[in-house]
Amino acid sequence: MAKNRFSKDWLRQHMNDPYVKLAQQKGYRARAAFKLTEILDTEKLLKPGDVVVDLGSAPGSWSQVVRERLAGPGGVLRGRAIALDLLPMEPVAGVEFFQGDFRDDAVLAELHERLNGAEVDLVISDMAPNLSGVGAADAARIQHVCELAIEFACAHLKPEGALIVKAFHGSGFSQIVQHMKQNFKRVVERKPKASRDKSAETFLVAKGLKAAARAHADASA
Repeated sequence: MAKNRFSKDWLRQHMNDPYVKLAQQKGYRARAAFKLTEILDTEKLLKPGDVVVDLGSAPGSWSQVVRERLAGPGGVLRGRAIALDLLPMEPVAGVEFFQGDFRDDAVLAELHERLNGAEVDLVISDMAPNLSGVGAADAARIQHVCELAIEFACAHLKPEGALIVKAFHGSGFSQIVQHMKQNFKRVVERKPKASRDKSAETFLVAKGLKAAARAHADASA
């Protein structure tokens, strides 16, 4: 009974959420689109002509935002967007999607191949692992996917490129921040208005790849 009440409460809150309504009006697949748009606007990131990699892209709202920004006012796509997720994703016009587990070396190799040597302007990651409810194990899973995104960014970003990753306050968070600071010149934390107050999620934005980070990534490749 309590579970049903909880589900009904969540559904009512969800349907009354202004960002859910706004997403429906604008044709976005999820309210998460507004999290990304606020970060991009605040940090002045993503312009037509950029190369963008969207990790953990399903259901596709972040890819929709990327597509809009790459097109610019004229509507003609300039630049490139590659999206990847463990789950299937309905196509977004102009976005190259392929399905696979980012933690799998073969999938990483395919992503590397698709880039074909192109340097990336922006890596965005809304990835979140399936959580078990066991604090220590979940923290380790979250830290692992964040570190994979950081390693990918170090190997593929332009020196002035940027990385946006979703993280969660709690165990392992400070280690993720430290890892980013070791590799980037500037790291800031962003909590967009569309991110629910009760949620522990936060977004880390890293800019300016340190030379040593790229050299280490190249040596590890």
